[in-house]
Amino acid sequence: MKRLFILLLIACSAITTASADPTAAAPQRKPENVIRIMNTLIDRFGAKERQIYSVNRNPITGTIESSLRAVTFYCDAPGSYIPQVVDCFTKDEPLSYQFMHLTNSNEQKVIVDVLTNNGQNNTQVHVRSSKDEELWFMCIKNPENPQLRDVYAISWKYVENRKVASGSVYMITSLRPDLYQKNMSSAGLLSENQNTFTIDGRVGYDLKDSLYVVYMADTAEELDKVGDNDYVATMPVVNKRFSFSVQLDKPKVGRIRTVMPDGSLCELWTNLDFVPGETYRITTHNGYYDEDRDYEQRVGRYSGKSLLNGLQRRGIDDQTFTVVDEVPEEFRTAENNVNQGGISTLSVSQNAVLVAMAELVKLHIDKVKNSYQMMGAAMKDNFRSRERVQLIFKQILQQNKELDKQYQEFIKYIRYTGAFSSREWSDMYKEILKFYTEQNQGLSEAYKDSITNGRPILKLRDYLNKQTEKYMKEMSKVMTEN
Repeated sequence: MKRLFILLLIACSAITTASADPTAAAPQRKPENVIRIMNTLIDRFGAKERQIYSVNRNPITGTIESSLRAVTFYCDAPGSYIPQVVDCFTKDEPLSYQFMHLTNSNEQKVIVDVLTNNGQNNTQVHVRSSKDEELWFMCIKNPENPQLRDVYAISWKYVENRKVASGSVYMITSLRPDLYQKNMSSAGLLSENQNTFTIDGRVGYDLKDSLYVVYMADTAEELDKVGDNDYVATMPVVNKRFSFSVQLDKPKVGRIRTVMPDGSLCELWTNLDFVPGETYRITTHNGYYDEDRDYEQRVGRYSGKSLLNGLQRRGIDDQTFTVVDEVPEEFRTAENNVNQGGISTLSVSQNAVLVAMAELVKLHIDKVKNSYQMMGAAMKDNFRSRERVQLIFKQILQQNKELDKQYQEFIKYIRYTGAFSSREWSDMYKEILKFYTEQNQGLSEAYKDSITNGRPILKLRDYLNKQTEKYMKEMSKVMTEN
């Protein structure tokens, strides 16, 4: 319960406009070790005269939407520098949300999507185009703009009897694909072979697992019959990460199990739909896991396309422990099941679903906050642009509409589970209303500047007022029912 409400409180914290302080929140750290070794390879061995260097800015807002620097290098002293690549990427790995190391025994080719123009334009950069190359790769959140992500990659192959390393260094910044293209694989990383299914796993803070095994079958019935020793692959844990990839010609079903320190298999397991061209991102915990909500809704257990049977979708292994509850279709539309049980009555997995949905709400609120900060900066700019400010107001209106959809999904699931007591319902609605109130206060302050006057700000204020009225009515209705 505490974690859930902390997420909601963070999500609904104050909005600032013209007086926004970009340094108020702790900034994302840069991977200093990786940047250092990249600059060393460029400065000492890079073919700078043939480098690719480009920057794209939004023509209206003036903000950077993407940048790319790609430099080839020809290192005649691999013993001195190539080992440092491994050390630097390993040290900075905790800063990343996507991390990959491919050796020259792996045939996977890797492409990074560089998005601009609010995700409408896409340029693909091949950071690993040959199976002979070794690749170190990481994605991190951009330190200045949460709508951007930074990619750092180094790939190389040995030539001249392994005396020389010939490769490329890539530094890429672009709009985050997960915010603009929901069908992207691995938050911006795509395999050239669209039939690849990948598990991209993390081990939670509460576990010390070192090995997982993977099972796979064509049907739910066959999956129920697999024996303990019938696994198709192992997934060693390295730096709290594990992964698995397989080429599929059709969707299948699979299972993940933990190998215990004594070599035995854990009595609990996780069932998944294995879908070609998709990546499932999972974080394991003690007795439950953080599911890939977007994946499950698009192609998995909540999509209506799942090949798992009812028990498997609920993740039941011994008929007594539920890893992940099946969420019926009704939760999207049901307006019933309201009770006074409180969030403490939820199962571990139901609570995990609520936390995941709260995190999604927070993501959308962060987008709204970032737009207000952009507006504040635009109003203070020496070259103030009325067109730019008006465009940002339109963007904030659309972001609020998307946020409202997330609020409604969250509320409908709470109604389905009967999760909240009267006090919890009240606390949630107060935070939602507080967020709208603070936006209105910020707009009132901004309206004093003539550059903001126009239809976009009036339409936004009208929308926020209607939302405030809507959620006040919802709050009153829920409190009456309880």
